[in-house]
Amino acid sequence: MAETHVLFVEDDDVIREATQLALERDGFTVTAMPDGLAGLEAFRANRPDIALLDVMLPGLDGVSLCRRIRDESTVPVIMLSARADSIDVVLGLEAGADDYVTKPFDGAVLVARIRAVLRRFGHAGGVAGDSGEPGRPGERGVLVFGDLEVDTEGMEVRRDGRPIGLTPTEMRLLLEFSSAPGTVLSRDKLLERVWDYGWGGDTRVVDVHVQRLRTKIGQDRIETVRGFGYKLKA
Repeated sequence: MAETHVLFVEDDDVIREATQLALERDGFTVTAMPDGLAGLEAFRANRPDIALLDVMLPGLDGVSLCRRIRDESTVPVIMLSARADSIDVVLGLEAGADDYVTKPFDGAVLVARIRAVLRRFGHAGGVAGDSGEPGRPGERGVLVFGDLEVDTEGMEVRRDGRPIGLTPTEMRLLLEFSSAPGTVLSRDKLLERVWDYGWGGDTRVVDVHVQRLRTKIGQDRIETVRGFGYKLKA
């Protein structure tokens, strides 16, 4: 089986070299770049399976690089941030990143997060059933919620008959909601099911992705239930 190709963009020489070696020891193929512009060129030339981007990069910062990558691809992106409470974390997620890891990080933790992201990207289906329930049944495998159609077999979403482009993480999030319309799903539950966190994570990841999903399927389609979580309006 082909090795997973990781694009790693980090301007700190020590961190870049040490992390590259650690990832290669775990069986990954790594293309490491020192700045955002070189990272963008490497992405276009190599089309990696996943991108790890430091937030603070010279030339083209990590958030802008993430946005450029997301304009061209749905490849998974993990942001690396030196501060857990930084606004850069939210900006990175809003730009299209799927997850983030705080520096300094343990190599084993980084590898676990990479593999968790790759698992959910490789298995975007299978979250919701394909029986046409719940939701008003349409054609086989299609759930209908007003003007929103979710094809759980073809992994496609349409609104008013027009296709909507979702990243795999957004698709998995929508599949969780559509599998139980009207049921409140807590942020912790969504972290566990969508992000494969078996432990408590940063719920900002959920909040930003819900907001991103709302902008695509309709702001009023997903309701916030204060103190509990979110639910899809049936």
